Amino acid sequence: MDYRSSLPDERRVLFDRYRMEDHAIKAVGIGSVGTRCFVGLFFSAENHPLLLQFKEACPSVLEPYAGKSQYENHGQRVVMGQRLMQSSSDIFLGWMRSRVGRSFYVRQLRDMKMSAQIEGASAQQSMLYAALCGRTLARTHAKSGDAALISGYLGKSDTFDKAIGEFAVAYADQNEKDHAALVAAVKSGKLKALIEEE
Repeated sequence: MDYRSSLPDERRVLFDRYRMEDHAIKAVGIGSVGTRCFVGLFFSAENHPLLLQFKEACPSVLEPYAGKSQYENHGQRVVMGQRLMQSSSDIFLGWMRSRVGRSFYVRQLRDMKMSAQIEGASAQQSMLYAALCGRTLARTHAKSGDAALISGYLGKSDTFDKAIGEFAVAYADQNEKDHAALVAAVKSGKLKALIEEE
């Protein structure tokens, strides 16, 4: 399947305004080591650029436990998951298969990623950040899960709420212990750490 046919009709109209001019291999981040990634440079007739990233999609690590995906193309599996979970997905989000049968998902290449600076944040800022993360995660699960089934499973008691609270506190405690062990290992010379400059 070619990438264009994975787009909804109205997105194809937009994509058809562009033609591919060049492409390059992209170096991937740590989480994507071993996968192929390309960037395509497209231009419209008015010389407006569009950069698309073609990223290889491998079988899910959950496949041995949860069963094979219903999607033959792993790129389609990734795209359907993103469309389901995100409140608004990239308008050019799609998938394709290479000539040699590799699965890819496609999206716009943007360097506009944002991340909160949590180092040195006050308690109030940390609470706000945690609340925003929790709200985003809750909305994602609400969209992707069967609400009636989950509600029935959880019941009306606060047992699950308390269990999640206890887990979160224990997890935070473990993070503090792990960080202290890392700092001690660096101080003793057992480990070498690269400190990034601001």
